[in-house]
Formats: sequence, C-alpha cells, structure tokens
Amino acid sequence: MSKAAEIDLVSVSKIYGATTAVDAISLKIPAGTYCCLLGPSGCGKTSTLRMIAGHESVSIGDIRLGGTVVTDLPPARRGTAMMFQSYALFPHLSLIDNVAFSLKMKGVDKDARRAKALEMLQLMQMEGYAERRPAQLSGGQQQRVALARALITDPEALLLDEPLSALDPFLKIRMRAELKKLQTTLGISFVHVTHSQEEAMALADLVVVMNDGRIEQAATPREVFEKPATAFVARFMGDHNVVSGRASAAADGLNEFQVPGGGTFAATGISVEAGAPVDAAIRTDHVRIGEAAVRGLGFTGTVANIEYRGASVKLSVDGAGVSDFTAIVDDKSFYAQPVAVGDAVPLHWDAEDAIILGRPFN
Repeated sequence: MSKAAEIDLVSVSKIYGATTAVDAISLKIPAGTYCCLLGPSGCGKTSTLRMIAGHESVSIGDIRLGGTVVTDLPPARRGTAMMFQSYALFPHLSLIDNVAFSLKMKGVDKDARRAKALEMLQLMQMEGYAERRPAQLSGGQQQRVALARALITDPEALLLDEPLSALDPFLKIRMRAELKKLQTTLGISFVHVTHSQEEAMALADLVVVMNDGRIEQAATPREVFEKPATAFVARFMGDHNVVSGRASAAADGLNEFQVPGGGTFAATGISVEAGAPVDAAIRTDHVRIGEAAVRGLGFTGTVANIEYRGASVKLSVDGAGVSDFTAIVDDKSFYAQPVAVGDAVPLHWDAEDAIILGRPFN
C-alpha cells in the first residue's frame, strides 16, 4: 500500500452559477485519519469530497495531498481513489475483472492485474466469488468488491460517498466495523461522507460538521458531542437542548441570560456582554427531575410528552419561555417517582452541563 498522506484544503470554494455550494473552507486531515464529512443534504459535503477526488473542479482555493498541489490534476494522478454510493460495478464483468479494471486501463498485463485483483478480493474475504457477476451478490458483498476495486491502485487516501446508505440497518453496523478495521489495517486516510450522526461518531477520528457550505466544527467525535461549537452543531448532533436569549449578568463563573418568555438561565463558558445574543446547550441526558440548587440551572415546566425507550424515558417539557425541552431520565429513576403528561415538574442540571455556544461563521 502507498504511504498515507495529509490532505489540506486551503480556502476552497465551489460555485455553480449564482450558487455557492462550498464557501471558502480550510481543513487539514492528518495522514492516516478516518475523517467523516457530516451534515444535512445540501450542506456541501459531497461537493467537497468530489473536489478532493478531482471529479469536481475547484472554483477558488487549493487542495494539497502530501504537500503536492493536486487542484488541477485529473483523478487518476492524485493518489486518491473514490468509492461511489452506487458502487458502479460493471454488470457484464466478473468480480476479478471488475477489481482489475483500473490496472487494465493502465496497461498492466493480464496475469499481473488478475493476481493483484485476487489479492484485493482476499483482503475483502471475497476470493471465493472471483468469477461471479455483481448481480449474483448481496449489497454488502458488492460493497466489498467496490472497495477492492478502489484500493487496487494503492491510493494515499480513500474517498467514500455515503457507502453504507444502501444497506439494511444490521448490515450497516457490521460494515461500519469492517470499514474501521480496514482503515486501521491499511493505515491510509479515509474521507467518508455521511448524513448519519451515529455513523460518524462510530467511525471517525475527525468529524467535520458542515452547514450551508461551511465548516461549523472539525474535532474528535467526543469533542463535537460534549462541546458543540455552535447551536447548529448542538441541534444536529442531538442530545442537547439549545436555549437562546440575551445576556443579562455574569457571576460566580456563570453567564445569566433571559429568554423571550421570561425565564432566566445560566451557562458556563465565554463571557458575553449584557444584551448580546446567547445560545446555550444543555445535555439532555444530564437533566434531572428535582429543584435547582443554583439560580438559572433549572426551571419548572409542564410535561408535554413521555416516550419509553427501554433503558431510559424521554420527557418533553414546556415552561420558563422554552418549549419541547428534553430530559432523558434512566428508567429506574423515572419509575421510582413517575410523572404523567400535564404534570408540573421541576428540572435541574449541573453548571458544567450548560455551555455557551459560539456564534456561526464569525
């Protein structure tokens, strides 16, 4: 396999007519990293991947791979390989010829390319199917063949466009483990586009959350989850309540702010001038039923909905100027003192579980 290389995007934009799909993003993906580009449809993640691959031109900016500027190089000369969402296997060719195809295009003789293709199929535990056609395979098997075909060129980075989207839920989980194991074994960078938060958290060393053509946060999965940079990241990753208002005071390391409905909340983090807008994230799984000991770290509201989830119970509560505030309570605690829809309940949380969020794109 080729040596892994760092991928460096320098103020990269992609503009289609009057539409800016990717807006001046800069990103370093260290060599040997599993990176997930994560975000909703239309956020620019696939355009970014295709620019790294060379399948889309860069409107402004540069892309470097291992220190070499590859911005204007064709895909075959970049040192990357791309696995497409549809797998794009040739239906009329055997698996071994599908995998060997790119070597055939490079003029490698038949015996050498078939030997290398068989080696790739062995890596994917598919050597026993070498003479079959793609239509004779399951979705998971087709994916392994597509991976083998991408890896036969010894790329420095493998680019994957929603590779698990066509698989059933159980197979997705199994293939996640296989992708991570493969990336660790090969030691090269994988750049993987997904709209699934769970997928990104399970696979990535580096999660890049995109929104409206820009990067909102690029960090480890744990940091993105525990310290979301913006309200968008907190909402998109889930498991956080986002409460918005205007700063009113600061004391004892806490920033107090008022929400439009009149409630007072407090959060830790960067100091905010009085009157300035504030977004704060509060972990849903750290909200507890009971009175708050510190002003701003709790409120009393009315239960609007209850969902039983097995190990936990989800409460939706309205009050203090906020609606649909979520508390995830473990089932033992909930059933020790159960509440019903319409009940008034006091909620509270610790100071470290309420953090001031950054403002987007500042």
